[in-house]
Amino acid sequence: MRTGFWRQPTKIVPAISMMVLAMLLTGCLGNDEVWHGKNISGLMPELEFDLINSQGDPVSGSDYSGRVRMLFFGFTSCPDVCPTALQKLNQATSGLSPELQDEVLTLFVSVDPKRDKPERLAEYVDFFGDNIVGLTGKEQQLRELAKRYRTTFGYDEPGPDGNYAVSHSSAIYVFDREGNPRLLMRPDLSKEEIRHDLVALIQEDS
Repeated sequence: MRTGFWRQPTKIVPAISMMVLAMLLTGCLGNDEVWHGKNISGLMPELEFDLINSQGDPVSGSDYSGRVRMLFFGFTSCPDVCPTALQKLNQATSGLSPELQDEVLTLFVSVDPKRDKPERLAEYVDFFGDNIVGLTGKEQQLRELAKRYRTTFGYDEPGPDGNYAVSHSSAIYVFDREGNPRLLMRPDLSKEEIRHDLVALIQEDS
């Protein structure tokens, strides 16, 4: 069991910096009976970034077009939030019919580029299944991407051993095949609820 990845405590970003996401997650924009996640169509910009993947190659949002994409911010030393969410996303997608599994891609963006070099990131995402891509970049690039989707992240002071915790959002952003923002999923949704929304979105785009 690869337990070395998630030894440091995770802190979710402060409530003030997450006010907009909190409104979305708690349903202040109204109920939507069709989705288990919150419908954010037209409320956020399309999927766009310039980062590097876990092979060290430069990539952009358009490189992954044509599939429904789930975007999640985290870091490989995360002890609980990240592995729990990624495991659930893998369970949701692996439970899809074979013809639908390749229609969905998870984009895991590490906001800890100092420790999460491409090799480490590759090993981490491989642990959680096939249809997941590890991404990272320079800190400024990551901050611009986080700001684009109305969130943030931060680093605690390092301990005596040099390790530190990273605060980040636990929200999962879902984009359609064209890269349009569609859903914001809470991490406490069940794998069945996530799968339901993915199937509905795939069928809608078919």
